[in-house]
Amino acid sequence: MTIARAPGKVILFGEHAVVYGRPAIAVPVSGVEATAIVEDASPGQGITVIALDLGRCFRVDEAPSDDPLRLIVELTLRRLGIESPPALTIALRSTIPIARGLGSGAAISTAIVKALSQHLGVTLPPSEISALVYEVEKIYHGTPSGIDNTVIAFESPVFFIKGRPIQTFTMGQPFSLVIGDTGISSPTRDVVLDVRKAWERNRAYYETLFDRIGKVAEEGRKAIEEGDLMRVGRLMDENHSLLVEMGVSCAELDELVEAARKAGALGAKLSGAGRGGNMVALVEPETASAVEKALKEAGASAVLITQVRGK
Repeated sequence: MTIARAPGKVILFGEHAVVYGRPAIAVPVSGVEATAIVEDASPGQGITVIALDLGRCFRVDEAPSDDPLRLIVELTLRRLGIESPPALTIALRSTIPIARGLGSGAAISTAIVKALSQHLGVTLPPSEISALVYEVEKIYHGTPSGIDNTVIAFESPVFFIKGRPIQTFTMGQPFSLVIGDTGISSPTRDVVLDVRKAWERNRAYYETLFDRIGKVAEEGRKAIEEGDLMRVGRLMDENHSLLVEMGVSCAELDELVEAARKAGALGAKLSGAGRGGNMVALVEPETASAVEKALKEAGASAVLITQVRGK
């Protein structure tokens, strides 16, 4: 038996603009995770996937060719040079909410790659795991930025620019986040497509928005490196305002963001695609519980407190 896990993630800065070449910062969320368990099976049975949370059980070679779980298994086997699939069972579990901007799809794919490759005697480096998972992200997101697979595979805060080498960076000090779930599913693919359509209609306006968000992300990295959490919080507020202007927020997200700020958060913003999903608040340890309570009272369906540390 081989067990592998992968964390969730939140984007602190740069949503949507990252798809258009601007920088973004994402951090792993260890409070939720995906788990893959690989075991040997009886000869001749092929590979069976048991997705416990989805109520699915199927043979990989019988699933549709574009099934994300089938694809990540086949990509991993291809990378390992295995042409004839061994007899295995892959059991999956996840505590990461689906379609909430926490990287649930990338985490499941990452856990599968790690568990399957290790079970077959190979430990792949994070860069190769990330590249494999990115191929599956195309199914989930259409035109993915690559940030989910990167931060989850490396399990480290990253400064990310699409098409450029990954940059991990040093944090001035650890910090705490409170993540509030609106309870509204928001498929990333749909929101990303809407933004692209809006960009095609008015490129000059959206390019300006993307530039402003990119500058916030750059300043956010510097503030995190210096441990200036007050400034990080102010930049999160600014980033949220730009995302509201872009049209990817919603009333429920705005209400949670405002509730967190009033309860003492240093800053708060939506995280991920928007129009549902999660928001994230930067807090000091002594205000975390107050912010958690405020988010629940404001209608959050779930609240998670997590700490972000350097690599």
